Amino acid sequence: MKPAARPRGGPPNEVRLIGGQWKRSKLPVADRPGLRPTPDRVRETLFNWLGQDLDGWRVLDAFAGSGALGFEAGSRGAAEVLLLERDPALVANLNAQRQRLKADALRIERADAMAWMRASAPARFELVLLDPPFDAELAAPAAQAAAPLVVPGGFLYVEAAAPLAEPPAGFDVHRAGRAGAVSFQLFRRGYTAAVDPTRTSP
Repeated sequence: MKPAARPRGGPPNEVRLIGGQWKRSKLPVADRPGLRPTPDRVRETLFNWLGQDLDGWRVLDAFAGSGALGFEAGSRGAAEVLLLERDPALVANLNAQRQRLKADALRIERADAMAWMRASAPARFELVLLDPPFDAELAAPAAQAAAPLVVPGGFLYVEAAAPLAEPPAGFDVHRAGRAGAVSFQLFRRGYTAAVDPTRTSP
């Protein structure tokens, strides 16, 4: 989540992972304009909703930033976590934390999230995490691009300044909440949702 830059000259920001094998491990938040990670209590609520064990899940963190959401999923046993980030400094930071934690299930890719999702093969993730910059008004188009990537019965998480007016086609609202300026929604895809066979993997 990127609604505002932290004050210049302040101490380095960190986020602490909440659960799983890397519980209490800290991730530094790089000093980049507009970067702020998902609040702790929002992450805690989200993973309470999902259950504490994501063993075997494939997860996409499409706007990775600090990596708080993606690393949290990896900490809880996800088999594969792909973090997309287009800022090269943030990509370098994510790779450094991956190496430090020996997070072999995580993969970092420098990419534009919207373009990557629109080109991706369908039905390849049990969970897609979307936390785009607030000022870009990307929540709705990102959810539309991400929806086909979710397997039937899988989950799509959207964090934004305001909730989506309606779920993506084929999804239902599973849970929703608000914490200060942050609205967060967890959608679940129906088991009968069709996939688009014309989509190709990037």
